[in-house]
Amino acid sequence: MTTICVVKKGENIISIEVSGHTGYDVDGEDIVCAGLSCIVQTAVLGIFQIAQVSATYQIDEDKGYLFLSIPENISDRERDICNIILNTAILGVDDLRNGYSDFIELEVKEDDVY
Repeated sequence: MTTICVVKKGENIISIEVSGHTGYDVDGEDIVCAGLSCIVQTAVLGIFQIAQVSATYQIDEDKGYLFLSIPENISDRERDICNIILNTAILGVDDLRNGYSDFIELEVKEDDVY
């Protein structure tokens, strides 16, 4: 199962962590994992190339792990663009999860520490 944890502070998304392989099919043929990866990786590209924000980013493909953290000290415009990109990605992840709920878990939580 793949778990996606989205952390928000108010209306702002401050991080996304993806961990685990979906287990829908064998490696190389798992369309659910591939679809999920495509959604999340496209959002990461959007943060770096469209929003032009230097976010913290870690990935371990073997473990099915990705972590993206948006810095606190960005402009309101950059924050808005990041939120649009990440909220759109969450819509895609949630839609995929609705069809494959045995393989994807989505958690959105509030962080008061940011």
